[in-house]
Amino acid sequence: MKIPVIKFSKDHNEEFYKVLKQRVNEYFKSTGKSRHGNLGMVLKTIFMICLYVIPFVFINSLEVVQNSLSLTIAMWALMGFGMAGIGLSIMHDANHNAYSKNMVVNNLLGRIIYIIGGIDYNWRIQHNVLHHTYTNVTGLDEDIDPGILMRFSPHAKRYKAHRFQHLYAWFFYGLMTLSWATNKDFKQLFRYSKLELLETQQVKFVPSLIMLIVTKIIYYALILGLPLMFSPLSWSATILCFLMMQFICGFILGIIFQPAHVVPSSNYPMPDDSGNIEADWAVNQLYNTANFAPGARLLSWYVGGLNYQVEHHLFPNICHVHYREISKIVKQTAEEYNLPYNSEKTFLGAIVKHSKMLYDLGHYDNAPALH
Repeated sequence: MKIPVIKFSKDHNEEFYKVLKQRVNEYFKSTGKSRHGNLGMVLKTIFMICLYVIPFVFINSLEVVQNSLSLTIAMWALMGFGMAGIGLSIMHDANHNAYSKNMVVNNLLGRIIYIIGGIDYNWRIQHNVLHHTYTNVTGLDEDIDPGILMRFSPHAKRYKAHRFQHLYAWFFYGLMTLSWATNKDFKQLFRYSKLELLETQQVKFVPSLIMLIVTKIIYYALILGLPLMFSPLSWSATILCFLMMQFICGFILGIIFQPAHVVPSSNYPMPDDSGNIEADWAVNQLYNTANFAPGARLLSWYVGGLNYQVEHHLFPNICHVHYREISKIVKQTAEEYNLPYNSEKTFLGAIVKHSKMLYDLGHYDNAPALH
């Protein structure tokens, strides 16, 4: 069984992306900049890894931390921020082959996902293959398919409990990485094998399953096992701190990714009976992606430029350190072709719009724009 064949229109504003690519290529040619990372990216990589690793070392060895419950909790919390930072700013670019022109570097840093409880080939299938290709296409984009607990698409079935999802979704965002670290990766591996998607990553099921089991054992042995052995906290307190770390990371990821797609401006395309979508692939990205807080430089630095989701979806192979500059080109070109360039001025504004979308999806069967 394979996923259905979906075809994007080739005569619906197809000139937009051709012109945009030419302009972006000219930008890099005229400035002499590489499309990949720079020294700032390397320094950020070191910082994010340290933000995750150093608190962990302190928890297991530094007496002043071990003798203080508040400091121990603070170290676990910092690990949560470091964990999210690694995912957003390092692993993400590397698995898009955007971090470096050297594929060895990309492969190595892409596998840093192992130390935060994930697996690289599953992530690339869900994110690169499905989400980036079929953005907001119900039934194909797994990012808008969280199961029956939440409704992220107007084409998904609405249950009575969804009336309250604008209140409880935030809690479930916090469980995101805990799910990955426990059962989700296994479910995805079996599903992707049935859908013949493992072939897109040149991996086979049995070796992938073995790798998945081994990496999970090593992850829990290190991140949970060592503190249980060396931290003076009780086993229950250590487990609670581990869960807190996971919750912080998952919550950060949720509030960064979801306000970029599950928002009122998205149009959620559905293919016709022949599998055709009435939009060029790049135009579909504009219809279903939104930026936020373009002026918040510190936020943009921490989240790996993913507040510029439009630029990321149009050019996933360009390192995020360039998004701010090329956003000017993207916006100008979109306006020239009378296409939307969705951007919320503040992060809070994006959260409010996402919350409104959750409310509407929980209360109305049809798309919010139609009720």
